[in-house]
Amino acid sequence: MRTDTVPWRDTRKPLWPLALLVPVLPFVAWSVWRATDAGWAWWLTPAVVFGLIPVIDLLIGDDRENPPDEAVPALQADGYYRWLTYLYLPAQYAALVLCCAVWAAGGLSWWAAAGLVATVGVVDGIAINTAHELGHKRERAERWLSKIALAPTGYGHFYVEHNRGHHTRVATPEDPASSRLGETFWRFWPRTVWGSLRSAWRLETGRFRLRGRNPWTWRNDVLNAWAMTVLLYAALAVAFGPGVLVFLVLQAVVGFSLLEVVNYLEHYGLARQRTAAGRYEKVDPRHSWNSDRTVTNVFLFQLQRHSDHHANPLRRYQTLRSFDASPQLPAGYATMVVAALVPPVWRRIMDHRVLAHYDGDLSAANVHPPARARLSRSPARPAFPEPPAPAPRSQG
Repeated sequence: MRTDTVPWRDTRKPLWPLALLVPVLPFVAWSVWRATDAGWAWWLTPAVVFGLIPVIDLLIGDDRENPPDEAVPALQADGYYRWLTYLYLPAQYAALVLCCAVWAAGGLSWWAAAGLVATVGVVDGIAINTAHELGHKRERAERWLSKIALAPTGYGHFYVEHNRGHHTRVATPEDPASSRLGETFWRFWPRTVWGSLRSAWRLETGRFRLRGRNPWTWRNDVLNAWAMTVLLYAALAVAFGPGVLVFLVLQAVVGFSLLEVVNYLEHYGLARQRTAAGRYEKVDPRHSWNSDRTVTNVFLFQLQRHSDHHANPLRRYQTLRSFDASPQLPAGYATMVVAALVPPVWRRIMDHRVLAHYDGDLSAANVHPPARARLSRSPARPAFPEPPAPAPRSQG
């Protein structure tokens, strides 16, 4: 007797376009502001991203389903998923132009102006996630689109450092983008911002010098990415006046800081161990914090399945899997970003989870040296109960 099997389907396929809601939010804020003349309207975007989405995330919960291996080739080849990442860019740039026009027109209170900066900073910061997805791919067009998405934040060097630096050194003390147990975000921020920039420049100039070529060329991926920012800012300054440059710099700082707080939470305290040969062990799902929260995974092109991403960086977002071996965050990224900004809250939530991941062995973690004595004397106590055991899921 033959039993027909139903082909696996991506049940979230109709939901993935929700990722494009973020760059649409500034237009919603503008409409409310025009209709009411209320400055608070410019805080709608950060309120939705860091207020409403975490609540919905909590109510809907996790989705731990993995695509089966036989479905992956078709998923990888499906252009529908690819075009959603492409469409973020025109929406991102349209929102940037709109908000530059509002800034140039003047008349905003300081509160409304701060909301305007935060609004564009959030849109361009989340655009770095889109750039992250595109920049990992082999297709030349997608790699250039990655740099275009990075241009508004002036963080084009991320294209080099993330792919060739962070992915090589992740979860080691040598990686500026891997935060250490006991290190606050505010101590991590200058270390990662400066360290990532310096690393990107060394990696790219080293690539040219290895071939005996001059790195001062448009083929240098750091220089051509930064050139995009210069051209973009110059064009906007011509269109809206030089005063818009202040706005552009402020929103860029907000945008790349949002990236860095996500970097902070993705590998906090996790460490790859040395092998007998003295080298670091291979990257695997144990070296990245994971989250299966449904809503934030949809909005972030499944960035939260970060463990599989680091183990298999060429996999497209729709094929990323969740593993039982991965340490789990207690909430989605939108919630954890807010927690990371308040060090006592972050320590109460995360420090004991890091220690539990290593069975209480502090020496196995990536520890911030000044915090080692404190962590040794006073082990962190749980602020919240451990998440429930994972439900069964399809094997991928």
